[in-house]
Amino acid sequence: MEVIDSKQFPERSKEALEQFLAHCQLLARKRGRAQLVSISLDVKHIDPLAVLQSIYEPSEAHCYLEHPTSEEAIAGAEAVAMATFSGEDRCECVRAWAESILDNTVAIGDIEGPFSGPHFFCSFTFEDTAPERNAEGVLGSFEPATVFVPLWQVGRSGGAYVAVANVWVEPDGDVRPWVERVWQAHAKFSAFDYAGFEESPTSADSEVHCQEVSDGMDHQARVASAVEAIRSGAYQKIVLARALDLVKETPWNPLTSLHVLRQEYPSCFAFSFSAGKGESFVGATPEKILRMRNGRVFTEAIAGSIDRGVHAGEDARLARELLDSDKDRREHLCIVEDITQQLERLGISAKPTGQPRLLPLANVQHLYTPIEGVVPPNVHLLNALSVLHPTPAVGGVPRAAAKAYIHEAEPFNRGLYAGALGWFNARGEGEIVVGLRSALIAGRHARLYAGGGIVEGSDPEREKIETDWKFKVMLDHLN
Repeated sequence: MEVIDSKQFPERSKEALEQFLAHCQLLARKRGRAQLVSISLDVKHIDPLAVLQSIYEPSEAHCYLEHPTSEEAIAGAEAVAMATFSGEDRCECVRAWAESILDNTVAIGDIEGPFSGPHFFCSFTFEDTAPERNAEGVLGSFEPATVFVPLWQVGRSGGAYVAVANVWVEPDGDVRPWVERVWQAHAKFSAFDYAGFEESPTSADSEVHCQEVSDGMDHQARVASAVEAIRSGAYQKIVLARALDLVKETPWNPLTSLHVLRQEYPSCFAFSFSAGKGESFVGATPEKILRMRNGRVFTEAIAGSIDRGVHAGEDARLARELLDSDKDRREHLCIVEDITQQLERLGISAKPTGQPRLLPLANVQHLYTPIEGVVPPNVHLLNALSVLHPTPAVGGVPRAAAKAYIHEAEPFNRGLYAGALGWFNARGEGEIVVGLRSALIAGRHARLYAGGGIVEGSDPEREKIETDWKFKVMLDHLN
């Protein structure tokens, strides 16, 4: 990626923008191919979700990721470049595609701050094979790997805000239409009009019909079968999920639900991803797969769950029960060991930062262990993702065997549930989260997902109750 010093085009005017794009067109002619031009500008306070809602179209790709307690959020919409891949090498293919884009990228503006410069938004389904559509042909169109560069990108980190425009400049043609669009967007983002912002109409009065996706076997029986398979010695852990299909007369607005989720679950990652095919995968996940920044990698093990109490005494009793649970601690430590071993394959010496601790959320509490390490030179975020995804927290141990078991046992295709989604930048840094506490929304239809880890000693009835807790996050906002 070529970075042009802003001093070459010091004025921030429409005329200067046209001169800069004309300069980029000369570069495109000289190089014999189109150039992706990325313009970053620091702006005043702006809410990335409000911006995304103002331009949201079901037929356009978008990605949103926010961690409210960290005061970080990023949104990207309207793909100017997009690709899909499948197979075991999908992470490597995404990286190669991104690097081919960056080889033909010119960046200018306020590019030193967080979320400035071109970003790549991506998603990876739980399985690396092509998805199967359900019988109704409504849900499940996400490819094993999807990556796109957005036309518009807005980010927030603490008190810093940035707006980015990414446009293709061809060797020939008129750059003036892009001048108009980018200049108008700059004016809009520099002084975003919240007063004129209108929420999409709600439809709380529309009755919601709910039905579990089933092949005739209930979840308790499926758990019991998994426990027997584990006792045979072939597996240490298998994660089994359930799915609920919802339908109503009026369509859901996925971003309206997302706003409620980020308010009610500020310690979780609020997310939405769409490939522009009319479906949005939305949720509030407590778990990130990894964050890579400034030569360090941050990941975590989250496994072992219990309900929240109705008062302080009951809450503390349940917390102690979770901390003292042999079954939950075995499940948790299994994941910690797997994550550190997988990162060692890349030369990353990652270690847990202490003993398992409590991660209390609004309606459930988990065992939680942060894991950190130093990243060797030339190790990209996607290299780490390729060895971590899917983690044992959403698949099982051994990884390949558990994944094959899940494929045969569950009566639905997971798609992006228990998948990975997020972003990375030109430096190979970024953040990827796990698609949990989630729903796939497509107009009047929605599919909710929830799962739990099965180990030796798991109780089928308790496992069913645990998934009920997890369903509640999305059911409360969609039902």
